[in-house]
Amino acid sequence: VLVSSELTFKSQGGDTAFETFFDGIWYTAVTLSTVGYGKYVPASPAGRAVGFFFVLVSITLYSYFVSKLTNYIAEVNENKKMGFGGTNFTNHTLILGWDSYSKSVADQLVEVGLRIVIVTTDKANIDLIYEHFHRSKQVFVLYSEFDNYELLRKAGIEHSAMVFLNSEGDSKKLVDLLNLKKEFKDLRYIVTLDNSDLKDTFKSAGVTYPMSKHDLSSKLLASYIFEPDVAALGEELLSYAKTDDDNDIKEYLVTDKNAFMGGDYTDAFFTLKREFNTVLLGVSKIDPEGGSGRLLIKNPDYPVTIDKGDYLIMICNAKAEKLIDNAFGVAEGVFHN
Repeated sequence: VLVSSELTFKSQGGDTAFETFFDGIWYTAVTLSTVGYGKYVPASPAGRAVGFFFVLVSITLYSYFVSKLTNYIAEVNENKKMGFGGTNFTNHTLILGWDSYSKSVADQLVEVGLRIVIVTTDKANIDLIYEHFHRSKQVFVLYSEFDNYELLRKAGIEHSAMVFLNSEGDSKKLVDLLNLKKEFKDLRYIVTLDNSDLKDTFKSAGVTYPMSKHDLSSKLLASYIFEPDVAALGEELLSYAKTDDDNDIKEYLVTDKNAFMGGDYTDAFFTLKREFNTVLLGVSKIDPEGGSGRLLIKNPDYPVTIDKGDYLIMICNAKAEKLIDNAFGVAEGVFHN
């Protein structure tokens, strides 16, 4: 259009550098790109009018594209912060619901080196969670409702080692659990209940470990009243070991690398005490009835053979833990990456 009008109105006045159609194309390109080399400039009023039009168009186009690009980048960053892109975590703990209680649980898990995915229904929690954990690579946060199964899959729910359901209220927990079990029936679920009378109900609904916060706290409080030293030791044993002298109750999976596999429980007891200063408390075996649960044998007074797939449960300090990790060829817990 420009070169046609320029060539048409060239004879009407003024010198111009436009001689060919390509000259007009060049001028149009450098004008729209805002480069403006100035080698070709319109001289006639009509040519300048067309050139002025292209200048306005270039400003409008660049404003539009810059705005679109800015919005796209902001949307990508927002989706990433909300966790919509998903994570490649496996054998992690999925925490559904964020409050002071799940925060304390998450703190313990992160301190022992485990990875967690936190699902919250409140956007305001996202930045608070990341800031609390100092942007740790062990923590991934997702903003989602608990029934958005597509997003839960992106959060790796199907590859998680445990799902901690922390909805608000026991009724909401039960509804969420039943819905989740329909979609993800083979996962292990753990819930903490306000009403301990509902333990059997949740167990029947498919919860692997239903626990009552009231029962736990009341038992610990009662123990402090009449056995304060036992209670203090129990509280220490239930938390992670911060120093080499701190004790902790741990469980280790028996693999082919474990020297105690195929041996007697009593022999393992004395060997662990003598070589690792560790006290063996019991062994968790695969359900002999063929179910999905496990049989916990505590301090047996009869012969017990340690088999592959068992878990050895013991008390040890952080110093001994490092030695046992190396000797057993596996890290503590049921989370194995």
